[in-house]
Amino acid sequence: MTAGDAESKQQAQLAENESQFRNIMESAQVGIFVIQDGLFRYANAFLLDLFGYVREEVIDRLGPLDLIDAEQHAFVREQMRARQSGVPGRRYEIDARRKDGSMFPASILGSPSTYAGRPASVGTLLDLSVQKAAEQRIRELADFDPLTGLPNRRLLRDRVDQLLAVGERDGTPVTLVFLDLDHFKRINDSLGHSVGDEVLIALANRLSTVVRRGDTLSRLGGDEFVLAMPGISTAIAIEVARRLIEECSAPFHVGGHDLTVTPSIGITLYPQDGKDFDSLLKHADVAMYKAKELGRNTFQFYAADMNKATLDRLLMESNLRRALDNGEFLLHYQPLVCLRSGRVLGVEALIRWAHPELGLIMPDRFIPVAEDTGLINPIGDWVLAEACRQAQAWQEVGVGPLVVAVNVSPMQFRQAGFVAAVAGALAASGLDASLIELELTERTVMHDAEVNLGTLSALHRMGVELSLDDFGTGYSSLAYLKRFPVGKLKIDRSFVRDLETDADDQAIASTIVSMGRSLRLKVLAEGVENAAQLQQLRNMACDMAQGYLFSRPVPADEMLALLQTQPFLKMPETE
Repeated sequence: MTAGDAESKQQAQLAENESQFRNIMESAQVGIFVIQDGLFRYANAFLLDLFGYVREEVIDRLGPLDLIDAEQHAFVREQMRARQSGVPGRRYEIDARRKDGSMFPASILGSPSTYAGRPASVGTLLDLSVQKAAEQRIRELADFDPLTGLPNRRLLRDRVDQLLAVGERDGTPVTLVFLDLDHFKRINDSLGHSVGDEVLIALANRLSTVVRRGDTLSRLGGDEFVLAMPGISTAIAIEVARRLIEECSAPFHVGGHDLTVTPSIGITLYPQDGKDFDSLLKHADVAMYKAKELGRNTFQFYAADMNKATLDRLLMESNLRRALDNGEFLLHYQPLVCLRSGRVLGVEALIRWAHPELGLIMPDRFIPVAEDTGLINPIGDWVLAEACRQAQAWQEVGVGPLVVAVNVSPMQFRQAGFVAAVAGALAASGLDASLIELELTERTVMHDAEVNLGTLSALHRMGVELSLDDFGTGYSSLAYLKRFPVGKLKIDRSFVRDLETDADDQAIASTIVSMGRSLRLKVLAEGVENAAQLQQLRNMACDMAQGYLFSRPVPADEMLALLQTQPFLKMPETE
């Protein structure tokens, strides 16, 4: 082979290598460039497509400074000088601008090189858009509520800590407003969580209109929201609380329903109510529960004496859970007496809590806590099962047939499996369905009356007796009362207390008795404590009564003795 042939072969090999190198550069899925004298001397297809240019628009015409904002020019110019002088580069990030003006984050790594025998730099460019979007999503998941987009507890804590640091330095106040929706669980239970979520989203949008620049509105979870506000007075905090209540009061048009929600609001102030996030939030929560106790749909500032009530409530809640597991509940029974014959025709089952340290606790102390915490459902199911069991046990010793009345809480009645729970209690005890009577208040029945009519009808078809408790204190519609399959009305004790002296109470009680007779319903008066009240009710032709005149609620064994002796058969009438 001659020297010419060898040289020709070497040139052909170099040309082939260069072609392969260019093909590799052009097919790379990363931007590759060569810069010399501040201009692009080479840019691969990926880089050109990324920026939206064709080759003729870039090569020997544009440089890196043409693809970034002016505030980054000094930094990038320094990087180009260093590469051209032979200094190795490190990866850095810039905001790059496409031909259409849109921006994207990019990562650059450059190295010193030569081009056409002169100093140059070669480098790669990575589009970080997907990576940055993923990082942003991770931050959002960590710091923001996914449903409403509001800051979550983590971000709220961080921002409140910053506000408190400024407040300590400058001597300025910080206010925390804790908002919890009243009875929001009813929406989720009756209409579904999707409707509840839409309400929460709409509410978050409304509450955001109350927030100033510098305030933080956050969602802690569920139906709990917290507003952190720096530098406001007590008077302004009151106005904000009123605005929040107003924003909640307008109906929400969601899922074909017009829904109204009300808030209970607790307010704490730095530094008097706490000097850190946890203390302020805890005390705002305490104040919020005080607002609920005051009737809901209102606000309450924190006061130190609330702490004891809150601790008592928390203790009550934990003890209730233990009581259910340890079998600490029991039933007492009060007789339901026929006023014509004096015979005990039934009993009302009334729950008691035999606390191992505090003794016997009446239901008015623990039922409200059970309702607020959701424990009322398992407690109510236990009462129903135990009442059925006891009624069947009395029958088996020769007492009966005897109707046992059981109070049903609104929350228990509205739970999805209530009818099945009643059927299960009857089946487990063997008791005939006609011997259990469920007592429901007017308010329970009339809330969402059309839906409740279906539940009442299902119970009626099962053979269960139904009665309206506390009748006259609610807002019954006579049209609905006619349709409801109830068999008994109970005159509330508030109309019986002064029956012998108050003409209005006499008129109300007499009207209820007449109404019951017209609708072919039994009428029972509760809270009868003296013979004069009893005579008034007999004169009105009331069917039945219960109260201390006959007997206080007593344990099952004492009630058995009373049922066997029937001591009221010869109770004399007064003149």
